[in-house]
Amino acid sequence: MSGISLSSYRRVTVKIGSALLVDRAAGLRREWLAALVDDVARLAAAGTEVLVVSSGAIALGRTVLGLGRRALRLEESQAAAAVGQIALAGAWSGELGRHGLISGQVLVTLGDTEERRRYLNARATISTLLKMRAIPVINENDTVATSEIRYGDNDRLAARVATMMGGDLLVLLSDVDGLYTAAPERDPTARFIPVVDRITPEIMAMGGAAASDLSRGGMRTKLDAGRIATAAGVAMIIASGKQLGPLSAIDRGARATLFKPSPMPVRAYKTWIAGQLEPAGRIGIDDGALRALLQGKSLLPAGVKRVEGAFSRGDTVAIMGPDGREAGRGLVAYDAADAVKIAGLKTGDIAAVLGYEARAAMVHRDDLVLSQPTGEADKRKVEGTDVAGA
Repeated sequence: MSGISLSSYRRVTVKIGSALLVDRAAGLRREWLAALVDDVARLAAAGTEVLVVSSGAIALGRTVLGLGRRALRLEESQAAAAVGQIALAGAWSGELGRHGLISGQVLVTLGDTEERRRYLNARATISTLLKMRAIPVINENDTVATSEIRYGDNDRLAARVATMMGGDLLVLLSDVDGLYTAAPERDPTARFIPVVDRITPEIMAMGGAAASDLSRGGMRTKLDAGRIATAAGVAMIIASGKQLGPLSAIDRGARATLFKPSPMPVRAYKTWIAGQLEPAGRIGIDDGALRALLQGKSLLPAGVKRVEGAFSRGDTVAIMGPDGREAGRGLVAYDAADAVKIAGLKTGDIAAVLGYEARAAMVHRDDLVLSQPTGEADKRKVEGTDVAGA
């Protein structure tokens, strides 16, 4: 693959497999990690926001605890994760610190990206880290997750993170250098596929099992991740991470497979919001707030005129325009009781009323879907605005 520059992307999520980061005998591959962080620092210096989804906690912990290669019981895996996560976080912090970068550890479970309230919390935390120019280092919280409530692999977790954070590129670094028509170690006639325009059933059939005993995933989980990412408009690259500086290697044209994003991404998240049959409440807004929404901005408390309903934070509410018609729907950032208290207030006055530092937006623009324009005042084209049904 050639002609691609990672620094040309605005927000890149990089997923790292356990086998790259941890050696079964020696533990953490420090030289490899240092070279990867050099790549991350280069991207950050070029203005690209980088999120890291790092496997390796259990693999590193089992090495530290001397648990060998045997299959681990659930409680042993959780104990290994607890030990390994500390070491892993310290290593990331130390290496990023060499470049003057701050790391922020974010441990998530399946529910944190699937349940709306926890989704909002996770996204707000990661967004704030990025605004502060910190590098989020994300991993599944293996110390508490069980088989029933876990992702089970970081490929799909990375895809969920990339789409949740509005990224435009997901890079899966692993011990394979891309997609082949069959497993090349078993089929010498397997053909390498440099570009995938669309993930079809034929492409999915090329998936295989995990290539390493330290890995939970395999090509199948990478293709699952690709379906999640590309459907939401996020490009994906599968590349080998075996060499030092694997991100620089991609820029130099190293073999990798590029999965193109859908030209018409399905905004499943916003479709979910717009499709709620009965909103939990209603928020009436003024003309200024409506104009701001049409310009792609968030709904601030200052533009709220009335609050109706007994909703909780994260519920879907209908946003009613000055003419009494529904202007849109969104996930509200406050419980109804607090929303009533701060309606009409400027952002700087909210903390004094509520007694705690709260979010600036009543409904964030990322959680908002506007209704189909119905009146003359609404018949305007505002670039970047999502309109339900458009």
